[in-house]
Amino acid sequence: MANILKTIIENDKGELRKLEKMAKKVIAYENEMAALSDEALKAKTEEFKERHRNGESLDDLLYEAFAVVREGAKRVLGLFPYPVQIMGGIVLHHGDVPEMRTGEGKTLTATMPVYLNAISGKGVHVVTVNEYLSERDATEMGELYSWLGLSVGINLAAKSPTEKKEAYACDITYSTNSEIGFDYLRDNMVVRAENMVQRPLNYALVDEVDSILIDEARTPLIVSGPVSSETNQLYHMADHYVKSLTKDDYIIDVQSKTIGLSDSGIDKAESYFKLDNLYDIENVALTHFIDNALRANYIMLLDIDYVVSEDQEILIVDQFTGRTMEGRRYSDGLHQAIEAKEGVPVQDETKTSASITYQNLFRMYKKLSGMTGTGKTEEEEFREIYNIRVIPIPTNRPVARIDHPDLLYPSIESKFKAVVQDVKERYQKGQPVLVGTVAVETSDYISKMLVKAGVPHEVLNAKNHYKEAQIVMNAGQRGAVTIATNMAGRGTDIKLGEGVRELGGLCVIGTERHESRRIDNQLRGRSGRQGDPGESQFYLSLEDDLMKRFGSERIKAVLDRMNLSEEESVIKSKMLTRQVEGAQKRVEGNNYDTRKQVLQYDDVMREQREIIYAERYDVITADRDLAPEIHGMIKRTINRTVDMNNHVDKAEKLEAILNFAKMNLLPEDSISEEDLKGLSDKQIKEELFERALEVYDSQIAKLRDEDAVKEFQKVLILRVVDAKWTDHIDALDQLRSSVGLRGYAQNNPIVEYQSEGFRMFNDMIGSIEFDVTRLMMKAQIHEQERPRAEHQISTTATRNIAAQHTMLPEDVKIESIRRNELCPCGSGKKFKNCHGRRN
Repeated sequence: MANILKTIIENDKGELRKLEKMAKKVIAYENEMAALSDEALKAKTEEFKERHRNGESLDDLLYEAFAVVREGAKRVLGLFPYPVQIMGGIVLHHGDVPEMRTGEGKTLTATMPVYLNAISGKGVHVVTVNEYLSERDATEMGELYSWLGLSVGINLAAKSPTEKKEAYACDITYSTNSEIGFDYLRDNMVVRAENMVQRPLNYALVDEVDSILIDEARTPLIVSGPVSSETNQLYHMADHYVKSLTKDDYIIDVQSKTIGLSDSGIDKAESYFKLDNLYDIENVALTHFIDNALRANYIMLLDIDYVVSEDQEILIVDQFTGRTMEGRRYSDGLHQAIEAKEGVPVQDETKTSASITYQNLFRMYKKLSGMTGTGKTEEEEFREIYNIRVIPIPTNRPVARIDHPDLLYPSIESKFKAVVQDVKERYQKGQPVLVGTVAVETSDYISKMLVKAGVPHEVLNAKNHYKEAQIVMNAGQRGAVTIATNMAGRGTDIKLGEGVRELGGLCVIGTERHESRRIDNQLRGRSGRQGDPGESQFYLSLEDDLMKRFGSERIKAVLDRMNLSEEESVIKSKMLTRQVEGAQKRVEGNNYDTRKQVLQYDDVMREQREIIYAERYDVITADRDLAPEIHGMIKRTINRTVDMNNHVDKAEKLEAILNFAKMNLLPEDSISEEDLKGLSDKQIKEELFERALEVYDSQIAKLRDEDAVKEFQKVLILRVVDAKWTDHIDALDQLRSSVGLRGYAQNNPIVEYQSEGFRMFNDMIGSIEFDVTRLMMKAQIHEQERPRAEHQISTTATRNIAAQHTMLPEDVKIESIRRNELCPCGSGKKFKNCHGRRN
């Protein structure tokens, strides 16, 4: 073990020595660049581009390019990167993660590798955790890039597809991680190549890389569309039943956060829903509603896991940032169960149309790197999942912050009393205090206690995060008291006000340990930037979630035997701090396993998604007759049908093949049993294919010109592929929910998912080819068909995006449409479930 540790430490030291040498080479150009005029310095960009086109690699250009950015930053921004920032920039260019402490100037560090990689003209994506940071960094650093002759774009959710396309076409594009993911999914749902907004993914530099690639990686990005709303009543019934239960009617496992009915709860359910046996096979759907209602009422907590907005919407609170996650919903009916619990309108369930995990999204980039102040604790995950290393970069000045050992109190009440007393004393002497909380609820509770204590303060949580940057910026002023969820305002510098250094700098107080050490380190790192003085202190109680999950009962029993008062029973020990960190490591390990499992399941879909998206892209961008592809589909469909009937006798087989040909391939009266009698399987396949080609040619002849033919072929293929792919994703979701049960039969669920998923994918391909064949042969083609078909495929592709609604044609009279007819808007739904429901 000691040898392994020694190797790791020596590797870091060796890497730092190498980086220091490279940084010196950049610094060696300092005087040469300083001697250039503004015009000569700006002209360097075009010179680098020309040299790159002529065969020089970006590595060859690194030293000069970094020196140009340093000099440009000095002239434009009044900032001059330190040697440690040059070292960080080199690590970023190499596709790794430099761990740089808070306040070390990561934003300026990023300018050097971003500029260098933008020279290739293939695009650089700077990825941030929220749109405020995207706009701030693009505005501030964009000034430097623009001065050096590079174009800068900002990709915001509110932008139109045209504006997004312009942003992605720039040399450097600032965007949030979720918007890049959703744009990628939406690009693979469009009908025309010109409607795609992204270029091929080249280089991503991810700010707060641990937050994006680790914390958010447990939740895949999903584009979905509504399904039937007839189940909404069941959510209310299940919620009403669950609210009637007592504590004896259900069992909660605190460690795994799972819940289930006890025997008495099952008896009550059978009585309430008038059932003989709750767990009969026909009651599977009902048990799913009950399970969700139990989770919603007894595990998901208001103002901790979610908040209710002024618009009566349930908004998820990100446990790592404390921010609400606009547009995100819990899957599998849990969100609807929470809506029923809180008495807000229950929105329709949705069906997944496209999904991707952040792991697989960012692994598609040719080069990936990121910045963070706290990445070393997750080094194994970065290496295993993304193949990137974490390299700690020394601080520009030594860290002067004092990190006090944790304080442990017997109860939450005694802990918060001590926190308020500590804050009050520091406020009275003028020392600024930042109080970090894990949940919104805790922020509000401490705020009320501070009001009673007469301490003026600012509260920063998921309820008012629009002002967060301004509030955090002022948190270092004399006498400032700020309460914030642990990650709020991340990426914003806290500068010390006048006279604060003499008072000990900013004091960070943590009211609870987070389940991730990184989040605690981020909170601590708010204090003591660039060699400033500072302090950090964590307050814990035996009733905290983390302590409860890992054996606080033993410590509580010892304290009870000692019969001490609450004030006397506070424990302050470095050993306690180590014990808590041990508990955090175990939770981090569990979370890593969860993320790894999400990725293993998504890897099955990734392979299938890449095949479908690549084929789809070929169809969209094809400027040719797609007849060879369609002919191949027809031939394979015929072959499959003939081979599929080998298990029956000849007469039945012939009848089945004949029925297939009449229903899906040829005009009914053009083929009879006599035509196929006495032929071998091979001859039947050839005969049917030859006849099918004649029908295909006659169908195509009805279209007026070559462009109409190409358009019809594209529309036909895309319409079928999109419908089948959406159904396949939904089927994989259901398979994943059920495959876990196969573990009881000693089968590995992931292996089962892989083999079953592969079989389902092959079935889907066969189904696509069958539908393309049938529609091609049986479609009623008229000259006017082309624009109508185009409209149909457009609505098929876009109706899967949840927030989008299609419009009724102007000449349609609503009162003349029957409830069970298809809606004339082209959504594919019955009128009563579409525009008929809204009128």
